[in-house]
Amino acid sequence: MINPGLSPHFGGNPQIPEGDGDASVQAYIAAMSGWKQDVGRRVDRLIVAAVPGVRKAVKWNSPFYGAPGQEGWFIRFHCFNKYVKVTFFRGLSLSPVPPGESKSQDTRYLDIREDAELDEAQLMAWIKQASQLPGEKM
Repeated sequence: MINPGLSPHFGGNPQIPEGDGDASVQAYIAAMSGWKQDVGRRVDRLIVAAVPGVRKAVKWNSPFYGAPGQEGWFIRFHCFNKYVKVTFFRGLSLSPVPPGESKSQDTRYLDIREDAELDEAQLMAWIKQASQLPGEKM
């Protein structure tokens, strides 16, 4: 049976209404399927710990995070069938540069797969760095 918050046509990504704030992001995470929900909780927890007062929203069926007092967004994540893709909008400016390349010059990705070990210390370092850079306006 298909979870009512998911569509088989969108690679298992939750399809929920757009909205601002933590409640919208938590609704998205609650609609994530299986092991991906744990990844969503972990990523959200790391972002909140790294960036006190972080702004949150769900746009285009993905959680977005912005640094307090800044315009734009520095990170988001999105579910696919076999991984959760974390997007760093200014990822090319991070050190070390996240591994996933993008068609966008500045954007870099981190794909988190079910059986992969998540280096939380490295992810936290990237989150902190990314939050200090200008946000992507959308």
